[in-house]
Amino acid sequence: MDKEAVAMIGFEVVAFAGEARSKLIEAMSKAEKGEFDQANQLVEEANESLKEAHHSQTKMLAAEARGETIELGFIMVHAQDHLMTTLLLKDVIRHLFNIYKKA
Repeated sequence: MDKEAVAMIGFEVVAFAGEARSKLIEAMSKAEKGEFDQANQLVEEANESLKEAHHSQTKMLAAEARGETIELGFIMVHAQDHLMTTLLLKDVIRHLFNIYKKA
């Protein structure tokens, strides 16, 4: 898989992870206000975006598993950073929800 194809996958991952991140930040804001139904809905929407990001990422992983050479560039590194920090945010938000519920 050439660098251009990997970059396109990277853009997909960034877009989906960015969408998920936005939903999670909005969910945190809703939870702060005690609007937990809306917050949970936003987390579910974020999960769907994260699934899409993983689907895009899997294209590249499958190509490598088939023995294709993968030419990584900074865009894919950036995409992985976005995806991993968004996944971490999702985990942290669940703990914050519990704190907000007790407050």
